Amino acid sequence: MTRGMQAGRQTTLREQVSISGIGVHSGSPVTVTIHPAEANTGIVFLRCGSGRKDRELAATFRSVTATEFATVLGDHEGPAVSTTEHVLAALFGLGVDNVIIEVDGPEVPIMDGSAAPFVEAIDQVGIALLSESRRCIRVLKPVQVKSNGCYGELWPYARGLRVETEIEFDHPLIGRQRFTLDVEPNGFRRELARARTFGFMRDVTKLWSAGYALGASFENTVVIAEDRVLNAEGVRFVDEFVRHKAVDAIGDLALAGAPLIGAYRSVRGGHKLNHAVLTALMADPAAWTVAEVEEPLRRPRGHVDLTAGHLVPAYGPDVS
Repeated sequence: MTRGMQAGRQTTLREQVSISGIGVHSGSPVTVTIHPAEANTGIVFLRCGSGRKDRELAATFRSVTATEFATVLGDHEGPAVSTTEHVLAALFGLGVDNVIIEVDGPEVPIMDGSAAPFVEAIDQVGIALLSESRRCIRVLKPVQVKSNGCYGELWPYARGLRVETEIEFDHPLIGRQRFTLDVEPNGFRRELARARTFGFMRDVTKLWSAGYALGASFENTVVIAEDRVLNAEGVRFVDEFVRHKAVDAIGDLALAGAPLIGAYRSVRGGHKLNHAVLTALMADPAAWTVAEVEEPLRRPRGHVDLTAGHLVPAYGPDVS
């Protein structure tokens, strides 16, 4: 049973599941195996297959080493796993708290460019409730970041995580698009999971020469020319571009270290802005708190209201 933010108890997968594909930037084949984990493990990446000792990385904002074209996690030894945002979004969107994500290559496979293949893999094995209470990070006051015409903000919101994304491109097929969603499993599956990453044909040569997008293709990227989408199937949503930005934002905000309860708005944002806002939030101990939800959260019509559960402070700003 999947209850997302309405579950007062922590969750994991019922059994392990594997998914294989290629890295969008490296072009290398890679397999990801998502393993069930005990309560309070959180989300941990296990980088193996590099010819060196396996490396474990907690999926938190502190592990982020780069945000230029994807969210990259690493440690003092350098980058370890890239393109983590789609699998993290799927886990957050479906309400999965504890897993170990084993990756045998330099980046999580891009699959079809969306979070849907990871959602399908999770749904295939199912989600298990654990006995321990769920820990959540609750935003207590607004935190804002402005940079080069981009704007991001987190503010208090009692119903779980709400994402509001806005993009604006000087292109006739995109222009200005806005999208808003209260994140819960059914809505994530229906409204966001299938939204794919996108790119402009005019940027391809530049990306290749910089060593990026070596595995990009029409199978995993919505490719936009000057006057049309080049993919044979077209777009999956009229506003697929901004929906995918919402997927990326959810994946990046999953790096808070526990389910985030608050509203997030980004304007002309991306991985760099998402990480900057989350980092600004966590840098201010007065802007957030960690609490345990000891009872299932209930609200009429399926909404989440923290006041319906018993919240107990769990620990301070050094959460990981």
